Amino acid sequence: MKVGNFKTCSQSGFCRRGRALASRAKDNAKTWHSPYSVDSQSLSFASDRASLTAPVKSELYPDIKFNLEVRVHEDGVVRVHMDEVDGLRKRYDEAAKWALVAEPSISMHTQWKVGSSGARAVFGQQREHEVVVEFKPLRVVLNKNGKEQVVVNGRGLLHMEHFRNKIVEEPTVETSEEGSNTQEVFKVNPNAWFEGDSEDAYWEETFNSWTDSKPKGPESLSLDIDFPRHGHVYGIPQRATSLDLPTTTGEDPFFEDPYRFYNADVRKYLASGTTSLYGSVPVMHAHSADSTVAIFNAVGSETWIDIAHPTTQSTGTHWISESGILDLFILPGPSPTEVFRQYSGLTGVTPIPAHWALGYHQCRWNYVSSDDVRGVQKRFDEEDMPFDVLWLDIEYSKDHQYMIWNPIAFPDPVEMTKDVAALGRKMVVIVDPHLKRTDDYPVYKQAQELGILVKQKNGQDDYEGLCWPGSSSWVDFFNPASWDFWRSLFKTTKGSGWSWTESTEDIHIWNDMNEPSVFNGPEITMPKDLIHYGNWEHRDIHNINGMFLPKITSEGLVVRGGTPKRPFVLTRSFFAGSQRYGAMWTGDNLGTWEHMAVGIKMVLANGIAGMTFGGSDVGGFFGNPEPEMLVRWYWVGAFSPFFRAHAHHQTKRREPYLFAEPHKSTVRNILRLRYSLLPVWYTAFRETSVTGLPVLRPHYVMFPQDEAGFSIDDQFYVGSSGLLVKPVTRPGVTEETVYLPEDKIYYDYFTYHTYRGSARGKHVVVPAALHQMPLLVRGGSIIPTRERPRRASSLMHRDPFTLRIALDSSLTARGELYLDDGVTYAYKQGHLTWRGLSVSVVDKKTSRGVAATELRLSNVDLAVAAPRAAVEGHALAEFQRGNPFQTGIMSVRVERMVILGLGGRPKRVAVEGGRDLEWEFGPGVAAAGAVRGDSDSGVASVLTIKDPNLGVASDWAIQISL
Repeated sequence: MKVGNFKTCSQSGFCRRGRALASRAKDNAKTWHSPYSVDSQSLSFASDRASLTAPVKSELYPDIKFNLEVRVHEDGVVRVHMDEVDGLRKRYDEAAKWALVAEPSISMHTQWKVGSSGARAVFGQQREHEVVVEFKPLRVVLNKNGKEQVVVNGRGLLHMEHFRNKIVEEPTVETSEEGSNTQEVFKVNPNAWFEGDSEDAYWEETFNSWTDSKPKGPESLSLDIDFPRHGHVYGIPQRATSLDLPTTTGEDPFFEDPYRFYNADVRKYLASGTTSLYGSVPVMHAHSADSTVAIFNAVGSETWIDIAHPTTQSTGTHWISESGILDLFILPGPSPTEVFRQYSGLTGVTPIPAHWALGYHQCRWNYVSSDDVRGVQKRFDEEDMPFDVLWLDIEYSKDHQYMIWNPIAFPDPVEMTKDVAALGRKMVVIVDPHLKRTDDYPVYKQAQELGILVKQKNGQDDYEGLCWPGSSSWVDFFNPASWDFWRSLFKTTKGSGWSWTESTEDIHIWNDMNEPSVFNGPEITMPKDLIHYGNWEHRDIHNINGMFLPKITSEGLVVRGGTPKRPFVLTRSFFAGSQRYGAMWTGDNLGTWEHMAVGIKMVLANGIAGMTFGGSDVGGFFGNPEPEMLVRWYWVGAFSPFFRAHAHHQTKRREPYLFAEPHKSTVRNILRLRYSLLPVWYTAFRETSVTGLPVLRPHYVMFPQDEAGFSIDDQFYVGSSGLLVKPVTRPGVTEETVYLPEDKIYYDYFTYHTYRGSARGKHVVVPAALHQMPLLVRGGSIIPTRERPRRASSLMHRDPFTLRIALDSSLTARGELYLDDGVTYAYKQGHLTWRGLSVSVVDKKTSRGVAATELRLSNVDLAVAAPRAAVEGHALAEFQRGNPFQTGIMSVRVERMVILGLGGRPKRVAVEGGRDLEWEFGPGVAAAGAVRGDSDSGVASVLTIKDPNLGVASDWAIQISL
């Protein structure tokens, strides 16, 4: 990373002003107060009294008017909205418009009550939550059971710099009576106690060789948001750091600079730092053993965030944004699950992706020709290594004119794609947002003629910058006229305008460089004073900009053919709500152990903020990692939602079939493991699409009351499956320590060795040689897999299932399995199957009256019982068992069941009401604990039921008599 290419807070005028404001408040704590107050005489309420509106005054500038609105949503989220009224200009107020999936519904059961010092509204199922608006000074507080949870402007750092005209003041010259002596007298700024005594970078700012003209003057927003009872905060991606965010201010801060939101093309970024990377999602969770709350700050401009812990049990944050309004959403929780539900209710969920997109993706900058593509595919098949997607980077295109093939290297693109698709695979091809400025490039020419390109600061001329093609322009996707134009480009049949006819529906899209990256721009991006649609400056919308390209691209892929199919779009840049449009990755990482390790933390943090379909490039984009590191990185990738290997063109070729033994065989097994677990991944994405819970779940999400796990970010759970993953990210490791947070048995996925946790938490040592990775199954889980090796996931749809059943100490277990066609949107019409698998204990008496225990393993239809919980959007009012998809897979069977942890050999295993089943039993450790002097650790007992021949989409039960 070239550190000098990117600003620190001290090099950013509005960040300096914000931090200086915080310093003055701290230095004058006894007398400090907020200058903002509510005009209590002018309060107004909506007709249902769930929304409060009030004028806000500033004692600094009595003539400047502000307006405050506080709403309580139906789901308990509190929205705090403040804007300047009748100012010289309009502040940017559209960030929430792009982030929100819909305008939230206002509570019909909440009413405000007004007192002399403030207004308050009580809400929640037990009326446990209360939002308070204190009048003087202005302060907004969320309480739970009378205790403060979130405090806005509690430290008096709120400051909305109003629009003003630039005034050049001349010093006043005083002359003595004799006229012989003169002296200059400068006016004293009465607001210096709050704003400081200088206009620091109000009207112009220089960084390196670039000058920002700042035609609107100062317009920053400072805001303190504190969590008095929460000592851990998470989220605010994207950056490379710990999941539990370290401090940046206060006593002995971990970092010196605030966390920054400013989407940028940061190559070879540091493995630890506050530097803003490619995406910005201004959502933060605050957590304690008692509760979880969160805030979503809908702002699209550059933003810096300071974090401090005044005590070990509290957190103070200070948000400093360059422009925009105050539009803050307070999420009351009180659990992580509820916070995810509330946030996804605002910004949407990750939809169920195409099934093939969860397979392995092979990429390189660049596969240099159509023959190279065919050769890579052939080598994978020769080595029996599965993969689903081959990728093409920028060199496929003629002079970097995206969607125009290089005719020499790729003379037969459609035939090449069909050759890949013939073996059940897809291709992903890069389409970047910069357009080569040449009249023979039809995409640029049409965009220019439509007038939809980003403009220079004069608002008239098209902006010209440098990127891969050389001289380039950028489509302004804030302009609605650009949307149909861009969607139409992906049509594979000829229409009225140019479209990508040398393409097929088996080609999907990679959107890179969409921060946007501008090689000759300040901080490798656009100047802030460029003009977008609506006459907004680029400074206002910079962090939002990146979400539009994947949004409109994905919409174009959906409508390009006959039957709408689920698109796959990978984006580098993103904003709140981008999860609705595709996957993301962590950008241009390095092939180092440190980057491997921090990639896990970054994927977890992105999931906290909704971007759960993510991963880091296996092997690192830069560098030539040694074989041990590559193998370990494949383990990491195989347990990431998005699993792609990628490499820079200056690195050695490192496709896995090139590895020497034993590394090649190990990676083959890792790839096959990923494919065998695709039912788990797909089922986890179904749950995510409904609940907003991330696919990869850190410990504080799974065990919100276990304080020992609040800072763990090197192990995680896969959905609700019960799989606990601890990747190895250090060299030379043969065993690894895993933290078990509960009094429950866990099983090694591969060997069935047992480990027992503790109610206080317990660390256990697990074998982790290079061919191994700690992968444990939580007792009480059922893991459905497909074990037959295939070259691509599309060939697995009729393969039988294996059920791994890991009993807990009460001899129970449960799991889920979700299936649909994996390609279309037919699941939204109920063409799916969603099964509930469970083991329960049934106590019976024999004919002689002797007590007997029986286990009942059943498979039931969850979609019938809860159709509205089946898929995203709660789309199904009812579910039909005989839907075409479910009918079509009635022949797909369960071919094997492996039950771990029985206390002894069963007497009988049979289908309920029917035939006996073939089985075998191997004695071992029982889930219920030591029995008859047996050891409490070791390999679990294993009951294997051989080919029960029961349909995976049918209702059935098996009785196991003990």
